[in-house]
Amino acid sequence: MSARTLRITLLALTVLGIGVASYLTYIHYAGIKPLCGRNGGGCEIVQTSEYSKLAGVPVALIGLIGYVTILAALLAPESESSRFAAVGFTVVGFDFSAYLTGREVFSIHHICEWCLSSAAIITLLMCLSIWRFLRGDQPTRDAPAPPGHVPADPAAPLGATRQ
Repeated sequence: MSARTLRITLLALTVLGIGVASYLTYIHYAGIKPLCGRNGGGCEIVQTSEYSKLAGVPVALIGLIGYVTILAALLAPESESSRFAAVGFTVVGFDFSAYLTGREVFSIHHICEWCLSSAAIITLLMCLSIWRFLRGDQPTRDAPAPPGHVPADPAAPLGATRQ
């Protein structure tokens, strides 16, 4: 997978995560029942459980903030530090998601499909971010040159530019 394709995939997954977290945040504040799959009540039970808030803040909102933070790291100028930031944010998101999924299974005894979709998204984001960081991808060469940039003349002495 090329560096460009990998970055686009990461951005698409992050936008998808923002969509899921936005929906869960909306239903929390609107006080409406979530649209759920075949088990019907799992999402509603999870969304209204004592574990749906952390220090009074809905975990869906925390997830939304997390996804927006990941998006900011992915949109930052390409560098080792921006790739490392994306890894850090996705690892924290994965850990938080794993904790919440554990609460669903072992404490609430119900599963929310929306929460599981977010868990799958953050897991993919973490794996791909780590892979991208370890590959050490550099900015793509097909990116447009900055305005006013004059390309170097390959036949000229080192550092000389075309006139």
